[in-house]
Amino acid sequence: MDIRATDTPLLEWTGDGLVIGLFEDAVELTGELATLDENLAGSIKELITEEEFKGKQGSSVVTRVGANSPVRKIILVGLGKPEALKLDSLRRAAATAARLAKKQKTKTLGISLPIWNNDPTQTAQAIAEGVQLALYQDNRFKSEPEDKGSQVETVDLLGLGGQEAAITRANQIAAGVFLARQLVAAPANAVTPITMAETAQQIASDHGLQIEILEQEDCEKLGMGAFLGVAKASELPPKFIHLTYKPEGTPKRKLAIIGKGLTFDSGGLNIKGAGSGIETMKIDMGGAAATLGAAKAIGQLKPDVEVHFISAVTENMISGRAMHPGDILTASNGKTIEVNNTDAEGRLTLADALVFTEKLGVDAIIDLATLTGACVIALGDDIAGLFSPDDALVKQVEKAAEASGEKFWRLPMEEKYFEGLKSGIADMKNTGPRPGGSITAALFLKQFVKETPWAHLDIAGPVWTEKENGYNGPGATGFGVRTLVNWVLSDS
Repeated sequence: MDIRATDTPLLEWTGDGLVIGLFEDAVELTGELATLDENLAGSIKELITEEEFKGKQGSSVVTRVGANSPVRKIILVGLGKPEALKLDSLRRAAATAARLAKKQKTKTLGISLPIWNNDPTQTAQAIAEGVQLALYQDNRFKSEPEDKGSQVETVDLLGLGGQEAAITRANQIAAGVFLARQLVAAPANAVTPITMAETAQQIASDHGLQIEILEQEDCEKLGMGAFLGVAKASELPPKFIHLTYKPEGTPKRKLAIIGKGLTFDSGGLNIKGAGSGIETMKIDMGGAAATLGAAKAIGQLKPDVEVHFISAVTENMISGRAMHPGDILTASNGKTIEVNNTDAEGRLTLADALVFTEKLGVDAIIDLATLTGACVIALGDDIAGLFSPDDALVKQVEKAAEASGEKFWRLPMEEKYFEGLKSGIADMKNTGPRPGGSITAALFLKQFVKETPWAHLDIAGPVWTEKENGYNGPGATGFGVRTLVNWVLSDS
């Protein structure tokens, strides 16, 4: 699919389908739209009347124009109230239009949407992202793809001539999202710790990043007892991945992103029971997938920021070597952990990853993980939890998330709740009581960061969707990639 920026006037554009965005309760045609409607024999006004189109956000209608018309079909998309227009409103409108265009077998598509905040660059990027994210298809595991319909081949962004760089940036970010989606969607027999390491090596090779893969013996030398305690039940070797992007000049900042990388989570000896969704536990490396997706995008965007991408990758399995409930593990910072639940394994892997990362001397750390079901109960499937003791870093993440359209909600790190993690025989337990489970998980992680500004993102809900949702189709969403990229770019 070729997305192009063009200054071709609305009245002169020709192609299969023309997308026009209209605000809620402001669907009266004026100016160019009125002239276009006259040229199309009143088709647009007739469509608005017959379909009772009001311009509500997320709404769309389509009509076929006469065979001799320079435009074969008109697609109207609702933008909602003008005062509520956000960058993500345009991203979602473009996604809605692109999906409808594909169903209508539209090969050449023109999109005319308003400029957000007098910023054509961000507008072009958002529209291009929306189109690509919505039309993404993953047919890798189908012997014969179900979707044999016509594909959208060319998309013209009308009134956005000269914004080729913005479209290129959208392409590069989308490539990172697609990688994350592919990793999360793939089954555990296709994506393993070994293939995750190979993917990281490919990113390094393709985009000039440095890479270090720590093997089990390397992790043992570093005292990563928490990570290796989880890993020892698997027949597959653990891989500790460390990718580094360095700009050509002196970096403005040094940042680190850590992703939880459980390629399959059986629950260990505290095995997940029937009805627990164990068959979906291939998604438990969603944090690592987003980390690698961000690495792929950053490697192409090349900001003036040094970024470390880290993941302790393993499976949480059951065997004669599996850690037992009640075992005590020693993390690489010397802290001892009583394992009272082997199904709370992600925080154990992140503990050693955090200790390793802080020694790199970075200015800030973000970890993201499909960490707790408690966060899904608290915030639902669309919103991720944001935890941090650092207000300045929180503001950075929130700003990056706002631009991406990915939703986060800051939850408190109530220190009193750490009492639920106290152990009679070790420094702490790995889980606390059921109430406030996502908070105690964040407090556990906090014990492995000394001074560096740090934020924890619990993405257990939005990493996967069962049905079409905005610009995400059913399945893996690639959640987190665009927020992470925006966070890095904001400092470049």
